[in-house]
Amino acid sequence: MKTRSPAAVAACLEPEFNLLGIQTTTGTPTVALVVHGPIAARLGMNSGTNCLGPGNRANACIGRALRLALTNIGGAHPGVGDMATMGQPGKYTFCFADADDPWAPPLHVRRGFAPDADAVTVLGVSGTMEVLPVDGGSSPEAVLRPVLEAMQGARVAASTGRMRPGGEQFFLLPPEMARMIERGGWDLRAAQNFLFNESDPAARIAATPADIHPIVTGGAGLKMTYVPLWMGGTRSVTRTIELFGR
Repeated sequence: MKTRSPAAVAACLEPEFNLLGIQTTTGTPTVALVVHGPIAARLGMNSGTNCLGPGNRANACIGRALRLALTNIGGAHPGVGDMATMGQPGKYTFCFADADDPWAPPLHVRRGFAPDADAVTVLGVSGTMEVLPVDGGSSPEAVLRPVLEAMQGARVAASTGRMRPGGEQFFLLPPEMARMIERGGWDLRAAQNFLFNESDPAARIAATPADIHPIVTGGAGLKMTYVPLWMGGTRSVTRTIELFGR
């Protein structure tokens, strides 16, 4: 199977993604890939247990291919173009697939693409943070309140006043926890509105409720993952993947 164009690379070149900043900062950001649509299953990608971890060749190789392009074509060689003080392990590879879940359709569908379209989203992320619900996830608020606290904490700890208007937020939600929110009577929009409206009005975590993006992925368990975007300024970009052969 071959792609007509390097969709992930092309997405990184969109001005709003701010690849130059991500590549050259002394901060920690890397490019994370989220693959959407039927192509994820055809490639054998992991959107279940340990989806961010080792053991899946497709996830690892796709993420690694993008990193090699960013380094060898984009010039982000450590200490030359890439000036990260610490960096992060995600710079080796960071790629996973999202799930088609009744509570929250895949991100590309929310952005107007057809459900059967193959697409990829690039995120300029500063790392990952494990987040657990309170009270065993007894209500939508118990699930989402710790996510809000993680978002607000990251804004204070990492932005040093740099968080710009138009920001986005992403967190990974395992299906088991999506069911908890659903049983509480909340849909995707209600969750987005809660996280936005409960945030500090003087320092909103996102530009609008719609800029808060839960992505359903992962396996069994009550562990969410918050993936803060780089505070230097970046927005996610979604592009379709065009295929021309097998």
